[in-house]
Amino acid sequence: MQKVLQLIQKTIAAGLPMVIYSKPGDRIKAIVQEDAQTRFVKDFTEQGFVFAPFDDRNKALIIPYNKSTQTLFEESHIAGIDRVDNKNAIVPLDTQKASHIALVEKGIATITEEVLKKVVLSRKQEVSVRQDAPEILFLKLMDRYPDAMVYLWFHPETGIWLGATPETLLQTDARSFSTMALAGTQAYKGTLEVDWGAKEKEEQQLVTDEILKRLQEVSTLVQADTVHTCRAGNLLHLKTDIHGVFEGIQGLEGVIKALHPTPAVCGLPKNKAKTFILNNESYDRAYYTGFLGELNDTITIKRSTRKRNTENQAYAAVKKQTHLFVNLRCMQYRDNVATLFIGGGITKGSQAESEWEETVRKAETIGNIL
Repeated sequence: MQKVLQLIQKTIAAGLPMVIYSKPGDRIKAIVQEDAQTRFVKDFTEQGFVFAPFDDRNKALIIPYNKSTQTLFEESHIAGIDRVDNKNAIVPLDTQKASHIALVEKGIATITEEVLKKVVLSRKQEVSVRQDAPEILFLKLMDRYPDAMVYLWFHPETGIWLGATPETLLQTDARSFSTMALAGTQAYKGTLEVDWGAKEKEEQQLVTDEILKRLQEVSTLVQADTVHTCRAGNLLHLKTDIHGVFEGIQGLEGVIKALHPTPAVCGLPKNKAKTFILNNESYDRAYYTGFLGELNDTITIKRSTRKRNTENQAYAAVKKQTHLFVNLRCMQYRDNVATLFIGGGITKGSQAESEWEETVRKAETIGNIL
């Protein structure tokens, strides 16, 4: 734990781009860029850790592997962190409630007019962090959410971001890829055996159908598994796993552009929903609901083969693997203030007051470590 703390403190003080993270069930890994130069993704053939904004018209940042030092820690879990919740930390203002309800009502009215089928609307909330430095918040997230992609990202261009996201945007394996449709929310109360309302089921089906439609434009070999309930911290969601095979010349870039931003964080039709968000949300999402993760990471697979008249001989196969996550359950940290980002999917069956309460519950998921 001390090594993790020292690395984060030293790197941020030096002003060098870095990310330290742990994928679900994996060990902690740190990537520190050797200089402070800002580098962007051009065509997704690059190799490195990528950090992309919600608005896909803006460039994604990258820390290239060949311009950085990588450290793999033995730990996959951090113990010994104070787990006492601050029950009074996440108290929204009345003005925040009124403005968010007005925003949701405008979204519902636009859906009723059949301009949109769904739109994901969000808000931000600032919380004073009086004691914990960002590296301590990272360790708390590691301790509380071992089954999420937990990260701390620092870059001179963006400042400090932290998160514990449950949602994969894209995972590749040789010529195939997988993603997920994630929608619907309710509180976790000790069991996955729960009932889902018509609004949540409809939202999940809309998200799944839209993702399948987009992916079928870049691959004819796409299929979806059966919808099921999954847990993310103190929340439950409906989830559908989707699989496909790369085809044609579009490759990885084509699949990423087809997926991002997903209907689970933007809405549908995608362009109309994004325009509504940019014109009506009262703040810039920046990297909230963008994506982050390993881009074309080279991994070595050890195999064995039997040659005639010889014993088994081991050899290694090298392949590139991409694993990207949607940047949910996240915060930006600046000057002892944590800015939380919270949203929800709006459909024709939505009720503004209920949507507000959902954002309050979601704020507690990331805010209970403050």
